[in-house]
Amino acid sequence: MEKQILIHRFFWIALIGCLTTACVTTQPLAHNSGAVGIPNGNDQRREPSPPPVEAMNPLPNAETLTPLRPLPPTPASTTAIPRMDLPMDLWERIRRGFAMPDLESPLVLDRTQWYAARGDYLQRMTDRSSKYLYHIVEEIERRGMPTELALLPFIESAFNPQAVSTARATGMWQFMPATGKNFDLKQNAFRDDRRDVLASTRAALDYLQKLHTQFGDWHLALAAYNWGEGNVGKALARNQRNQAGLTYSDLSMPNETRYYVPKLQAVKNIVATPQVYNLQLPHIPNHPYFQTVPLTRDIDVQLAAKLADVSLEDFKSLNPSANRPVLLAAGTPQLLLPWDNAETFMRNFALHGEARMASWTAWVTPKNIKVAEAAKRAGMKEADFRALNGIPPHMLIKSGSALLVPRSVRMEEDVSSSIADNGRLDLSPEAQLKRLVVKAKPQDNLQSVATRYKVSIEQLAEWNKLSPSSSVKAGQSLVVFVAGKSFPTKSQSKKRTAKNPNPPTVKAQ
Repeated sequence: MEKQILIHRFFWIALIGCLTTACVTTQPLAHNSGAVGIPNGNDQRREPSPPPVEAMNPLPNAETLTPLRPLPPTPASTTAIPRMDLPMDLWERIRRGFAMPDLESPLVLDRTQWYAARGDYLQRMTDRSSKYLYHIVEEIERRGMPTELALLPFIESAFNPQAVSTARATGMWQFMPATGKNFDLKQNAFRDDRRDVLASTRAALDYLQKLHTQFGDWHLALAAYNWGEGNVGKALARNQRNQAGLTYSDLSMPNETRYYVPKLQAVKNIVATPQVYNLQLPHIPNHPYFQTVPLTRDIDVQLAAKLADVSLEDFKSLNPSANRPVLLAAGTPQLLLPWDNAETFMRNFALHGEARMASWTAWVTPKNIKVAEAAKRAGMKEADFRALNGIPPHMLIKSGSALLVPRSVRMEEDVSSSIADNGRLDLSPEAQLKRLVVKAKPQDNLQSVATRYKVSIEQLAEWNKLSPSSSVKAGQSLVVFVAGKSFPTKSQSKKRTAKNPNPPTVKAQ
């Protein structure tokens, strides 16, 4: 009997020891959630393996014990292996994702040398890109697209989300108004999503994917992004009829498009091997620069920057779609903030409590109204009211326009979503003004044209949807609104022609 008891004790001790050993398994190193790397289809995150079934069951009776067998080895495919190849530098991550065939031509060599000789310009562009590049690379890799496309804003806008071209293309990805609307980029009185970092990047990659599907070639897709898909389609059809080549290099296209892909290839060459060109790219860490935070109340732009403890310039660089001094929560439900400042903003926003955060609200005009009358109703000086709402002189505000006005202390409700999302500012020339279309002369600029017609350069730029710093080409048509008495008579035109053999072409409309 004592011998049987000893045997039972031996089995119990052996069983407990084996079970303890089976339960204490070596776990792989956890993936650092803060580390960021190149997505890998084989790098799947799994929950830790559950303990063996035996360890979760109650101990059996001694009579039912069976000899213990060693646990089978864990299959290699289910073992989480720590990633050791994550690049610390975002440029290296971009290099690893290059997937387009290289374009080699004299134009590529010319543009590469041009960029390489302008180190200061490259430095400014790359410094500016550091806020946005990580997000763009993440989105490109998530879609399985070539990472060369992350360099495209260098060509489009030098990574300036406020850039405006002479053709009215706007933002970092340079969307035209109609194309922006086709890809759901809102453009209204309070914001322009063509400037929005997240929205414009999403739209640009959607558009590029669509063009690549259409043409089956990234170089042709890029040409279509710059020149228009209809133009590229016509050029391909023309070459096909003439039995000519159907690659990007074979097409007859405008100079801007002919240089477009070579410019991108030139930047790619420099990013790939900067040392070859005696250049050093600034370090951009391979982790997010910003994160999103919810915006639940209307707030002044200056106050939002203050609550986040960032400069107004840095705040606007991450939230460039707001073209007014207030952010309307119903139309802008989230903000972008530097990673370390997001928590600061949320904490200070909560501490602000119920105190008023917005100095401005929206007013929808019930009828056509003169600017002076609208300013008087708002209790503002006319000049300040024009500047706040971007209204040039000699313009009439049309019925249904959404305008910013001071928010009274008794006004508690924020601007509604219908106005914040769809509010428009519609203007028309005052009755005594005449709309002229003039053609710029050689050597003209906006200032000289504005001086000639006695208007401000800001007015001229606004009428033509240009920036005051935009250049003007000879023969370019410009819209000018002038008082009736300023319209040249026939006798004045004859005298002007005698003095100047090349007067500007004027057509009344």
